[in-house]
Amino acid sequence: MKSNPMTTENSNGQTLGLIHIYCGDGKGKSTAATGLAIRAAGAGYRVLIARFLKNDASSELNILKTIPGIRVIETPKDFGFIWNMSENEKEEAAAYYTRMLTDAMQTASNDNYDMLILDEINVAADLNLVSEELLIRFAKKKPDQLELVLTGRNPGPALLELADYVSEIHCVKHPYEKGICSRIGIEE
Repeated sequence: MKSNPMTTENSNGQTLGLIHIYCGDGKGKSTAATGLAIRAAGAGYRVLIARFLKNDASSELNILKTIPGIRVIETPKDFGFIWNMSENEKEEAAAYYTRMLTDAMQTASNDNYDMLILDEINVAADLNLVSEELLIRFAKKKPDQLELVLTGRNPGPALLELADYVSEIHCVKHPYEKGICSRIGIEE
């Protein structure tokens, strides 16, 4: 990351990356992380985004993939909703998402990214599709300069304790309560 006089630095004078969590039952967790990615890229930072439990059909990907400094890891496999999965499908999904998490962590570390966004990782951990312990170990030993952003409902207490920022987005009202489905460009 570029030096900023308002940021904390380690003993080597390197900018210290912090941990963010966007959680809650409201709309906007991934949107907040996307905005942070754009802000970081605008400042010349390198951002890596890995999306869990989602396919590659979200409209924001169309623009994110064109922004210099932002790399989105493709998610070609879609397992659907967990409550519709057989035990074999759950095991396959867990292996897939664990590989994806491991690859994202290694890529962010080895390629000196400034920010790693793990979108919906809290849900994946809550559903035991990735190991929360693996995520915690990485958060504790991540490269000093790496800003780590975790989104999704139900982050575990240990993740909440590690985080420097925790923003909970609470749903007060949502159009699905009126039967209005997700709309391209707004929810998709």
